[in-house]
Amino acid sequence: MNKDVTLKDIEFLARSSHRVGVLDALAKRSCERDDLRTETGASSPTLSRILTDLEEQHWIEQVEGTYQLTDLGAFVAHRFKEFRDDMAYQHRLREVWPWLPHDIDGFSIELFTDVVVSKPGPGYPYQPIGRLEECFRTTNQMRGFGMALLKSGNLEPFFDQVRKGLQCEYIYPPTVFEELLRWDEATVLELASRTNYTVLLHEDLPLDTRCGVCLFDDRVSICCYNQETSTLRSLVDTGSDAMKTWAETYYEQLRKEARPLEEVNELSP
Repeated sequence: MNKDVTLKDIEFLARSSHRVGVLDALAKRSCERDDLRTETGASSPTLSRILTDLEEQHWIEQVEGTYQLTDLGAFVAHRFKEFRDDMAYQHRLREVWPWLPHDIDGFSIELFTDVVVSKPGPGYPYQPIGRLEECFRTTNQMRGFGMALLKSGNLEPFFDQVRKGLQCEYIYPPTVFEELLRWDEATVLELASRTNYTVLLHEDLPLDTRCGVCLFDDRVSICCYNQETSTLRSLVDTGSDAMKTWAETYYEQLRKEARPLEEVNELSP
């Protein structure tokens, strides 16, 4: 197939939001001309040109005064919408991509079916912390590994939820757990003795200085840290079943390698 022809078809759609709007509208239902003008906001002359162009492409047809997609048009509309959705995901993830665990086996952008990216902003620098706290408060069970529970802004709300009965099992790098002890040793050890909070230690967690992953009831979150500045770069979370399957599988692998806190004779000072 001539690639130039293919690119021209893509450009034909991408250069006109009204053309895309007509296909999107007709993908939902058949429409009369007035309905399409309302749906797209196109002027009558512009809509006339678009309808003529799409009919020449054999993507739409008119039946008794009503426009509808042909089978070919339905294929184009569906695939083009998928492409736009995929591009929207990559756009949201682009700025935080260096901190995501994309070099861990099985992780890929294709695991996302929705995505929320929380980043510090000039008006509200604590958005990632607030989003993670919301995840704590709206789940009954939590598992995780890595750097997610290091920042003091997250620790108090996290341990508050543990006190209230949150079922939590977390795999810490020893250095991170030592940071927790320096933050509040009495609180950490008291809560770690409870049956609903299990602490595991793993001395060779991948990316242990770059990110942390948490599994909640309905979502998976990835805390992204900037190692050079030791700041929380963003929180990325998704309700994707595919991401949850990947995270659970990888978590269980790490869990088998980790040691329960009570089996550790001593921690570095």
